[in-house]
Amino acid sequence: MSASSAQPAAEHLDVLVVGAGISGIGAGRYLKTGLPSKTFAILEARAASGGTWDLFRYPGTRSDSDLHTFGYEFKPWRDEESIAAAPRILSYLRETATENGLDDHIRYHHKVLSVAWSSDPARWTVHVERADTGERTTLTCSWLFCAGGYYRYDQGFTPHFEGRESFRGAIVHPQHWPEDLDYAGKRVVVIGSGATAVTLLPAMAGTAAHVTMLQRTPSYIMPVSKRDVIANVLKKCLGQERGYALTRRKNIARQRFVWAFCRRYPKAARRLIRWANTRQLPAGYPVDEHFNPPYEPWDQRLCAVPDGDLFKALRAGKASVVTDRIATFTENGVRLASGRELEADVVVTATGLDVQAFGGIRITVDGEEVRIPDTVAYKGMMLSGVPNLAFSIGYTNSSWTLKVGLLCEHFCRLLAHMDASGHDVCRPEPADPAMPTRPFLDFDAGYIRRAVDRLPRQGDRMPWLTSMDYHSDVKLLRTDSVADPELHFTGAGAATTASRTTASASRPATAGS
Repeated sequence: MSASSAQPAAEHLDVLVVGAGISGIGAGRYLKTGLPSKTFAILEARAASGGTWDLFRYPGTRSDSDLHTFGYEFKPWRDEESIAAAPRILSYLRETATENGLDDHIRYHHKVLSVAWSSDPARWTVHVERADTGERTTLTCSWLFCAGGYYRYDQGFTPHFEGRESFRGAIVHPQHWPEDLDYAGKRVVVIGSGATAVTLLPAMAGTAAHVTMLQRTPSYIMPVSKRDVIANVLKKCLGQERGYALTRRKNIARQRFVWAFCRRYPKAARRLIRWANTRQLPAGYPVDEHFNPPYEPWDQRLCAVPDGDLFKALRAGKASVVTDRIATFTENGVRLASGRELEADVVVTATGLDVQAFGGIRITVDGEEVRIPDTVAYKGMMLSGVPNLAFSIGYTNSSWTLKVGLLCEHFCRLLAHMDASGHDVCRPEPADPAMPTRPFLDFDAGYIRRAVDRLPRQGDRMPWLTSMDYHSDVKLLRTDSVADPELHFTGAGAATTASRTTASASRPATAGS
């Protein structure tokens, strides 16, 4: 083949970040400031940055964590309201990207299909499809940082409903909200009781004729203030930077206290939540029927309602809650197991997410496909037996971004350590291949239970535990050394043999799901 007809070499970068949402933008900023000599790109399958906050367009989309902890440590949240609507969060994320010079690093319409590690050159080959043109391209990189979260963007979860095809009204999932949906003056049934449902009910109640939240099982719901009075005073008196830092510490401590109290004293926590609900609801309301979950507080995430907006809609008679099971859809609505029929013009299936590990990307290491459930998560950010791949997963019991920031810091320190020691490859391996394991996330939410067999596992000891405690992670990820006996560093080509035997030699034992 002549030189003129040879295929051009694939573009090579030091790091490829997959996803331009809150995690990917954070990773880009830490790379830009912590490792300015590294080349990197952020690949985004969609046409815009912002991830979740650009994707979801249903009425009332907002955070359920305060933005002083959900925001980045390095960028103060300046708004008066600490529980914020999606457009403001999206603006904050895009401001972060622009202020840190990340806009030119983001490549839109770049969907990663598969990645293949080769130990000889110590690099990943990344196969990408241009979502706008269908063209396929190839990139190579020394490190992959997967920042796409853990659920599918192309579809949400909707269970099978008998008779659905007979319903004459509109059925919509919040993840794909139609821009032209007109529900003014109409009867709306929202199926679900999680964070999305409790957001939709008050947001739609002001326009719809009536909104009914139909739940199979109640959730714990707590009113919270949209404004953090102490935060606003601190920022006014001490300035944005110092006021934000102090507020962040305060709110981290508060989140930790609430979670620990609920786990240690579940009966007392249940009584307190019930008392708070009773105060917000009309006299004589059947609290125990609609606001008394069968599980303990924080077995699943608590639902926050800003300024008690859900309870206000119930008191005003614009909305109601029904606890029952669906027997079948009818032409005019939903018939319940009790025999009651809820008439509806619009049904919203706020039935949850469809979890997908690593965006469904096919991963191979030296020609062998990596089965994610056969791996164990190292420090909650790498996979056993898989070299030079990191990922970001936030907390389930507090603000997501708290952990993402620590992971990004640790990732940059790890790369700096490898540069200083002259290593090309970093691969975590359990010292005990028979180490007992359990599900990656100790969380009882339905969307996690449905996906447990598609996620990695966690071990029974550090560094193989998936920590959900910020203060423990500060020590593990920010203070402790990146070097670890179970993290193996080598040069290019040196780990080829080991990688080919990983699947058979280091697969840990499982201890139930």
